[in-house]
Amino acid sequence: MERAKIRLHVEHPLGPGQPVPLTEAQAHYLFGVMRQGVGAHVALFNGRDGEWTATVTEAGKKRGSLLCVAQAAPQLNPPDLWLMFAPIKKARTDFIVEKAAELGCARIVPVQTDFTNSERIRQDRLQAHAVEAAEQCLGTAVPEVTDLQPLRKLLEGWDAGRRILWADESLVGPAQTLAGLAPGPWAILIGPEGGFSEPERTRLRAQPFVTPISLGPRILRADTAACAAITLWQSHLGDWR
Repeated sequence: MERAKIRLHVEHPLGPGQPVPLTEAQAHYLFGVMRQGVGAHVALFNGRDGEWTATVTEAGKKRGSLLCVAQAAPQLNPPDLWLMFAPIKKARTDFIVEKAAELGCARIVPVQTDFTNSERIRQDRLQAHAVEAAEQCLGTAVPEVTDLQPLRKLLEGWDAGRRILWADESLVGPAQTLAGLAPGPWAILIGPEGGFSEPERTRLRAQPFVTPISLGPRILRADTAACAAITLWQSHLGDWR
């Protein structure tokens, strides 16, 4: 069976002969926007059971139902990598979340730093962007997007078993290799447009689980730095090897 081109993330279990109801928003998208009807094939994933090809059995303006037919791809979870970043302008924050989902982060943690421009985020909106990114890039897992958390409190309660790769803009110079670093749970930390404050730098340098790195000879914008750091980590320690 040819792999379905339209993909939806659902919460329901997936398996042979499993019926799956659609939300009102999903029904509107599938039947109103994409003009699909009964008998159409749709790819479904829930972050647990892989991707399944399903057939539309009921199509309405505000509701619909599908029936799982066959598994199209096994479950593929991302490596145990978190991205911690300070929110910036709305469109660029959306970009960071989308690219973190596409590049294979397991969790996305917006952090409040001394120079963070935004004091609040819409966690539900950012989570929706992560879902859309996973739907579009053939992923079978969606990273959790947490609410905004103060960096200081995160560091105070940090589990030292998860190391932090800190993109330190003060280390501008040749990009560093991650050869020699041990695989395992990691988090990448990207600062705000104004960089980290001196008290934050002092606190980060004092943590034995923090590894500062350079991302090259140029200062990168926060959204570019996030993509560069994830790519660097995935290439050396992740599932791109």
